[in-house]
Amino acid sequence: MALCLKQVFNKDKTFRPRKKFEPGTQRFELYKKAQASLKSGLDLKAVVQLPPGESINDWIAVHVVDFFNRINLIYGTMSEYCTERSCPIMSGGLKYEYRWQDDSKYKKPTKLSAPQYMCMLMDWIEMLINNEDIFPTRIGVPFPRQFQQVCTKILTRLFRVFVHVYIHHFDSIINMGAEAHVNTCYKHFYYFIREFSLIDHRELEPLVRM
Repeated sequence: MALCLKQVFNKDKTFRPRKKFEPGTQRFELYKKAQASLKSGLDLKAVVQLPPGESINDWIAVHVVDFFNRINLIYGTMSEYCTERSCPIMSGGLKYEYRWQDDSKYKKPTKLSAPQYMCMLMDWIEMLINNEDIFPTRIGVPFPRQFQQVCTKILTRLFRVFVHVYIHHFDSIINMGAEAHVNTCYKHFYYFIREFSLIDHRELEPLVRM
């Protein structure tokens, strides 16, 4: 039996604590505007377009945080099916393997299981979006020059979560009755990254047939 959205994306299953936008801030208003557009049933290609007069970096920041929260929920929902035993390698089928690298513990690309990779990924993104030097929240504080490059790296790695879920765990998503919600989230993500050319097209190849 198909589950309702509230049951499928149960907050108790969230993989990491959700970052929220502070009421009264510009980003909170942008977030509300983006959510209202989504709920209005507008075409997703139109929803992702930069609203007139708004800052592109603010618009990207709002979406990066929102996608982190949404993909966090998706993976948290089906993480019980993604184990060290079922997914000893973080991959997207036989052709694509994703290795983890950061600036601290893993300084060289390192083979990890999918659950380990997801843990490292969510910790890494959470650290970045809570860093005021990268995602400033105070009025008048500018974004750093490398902001969009950082967002490209975040979104590229979040895309790999979709790759892994679609190729290795979509049966579980279907059994939970969540495929429509996952598909909508993916399409929203895809149109956004294409609108602003935020991910190299070669990274999209694992799901190109979609």
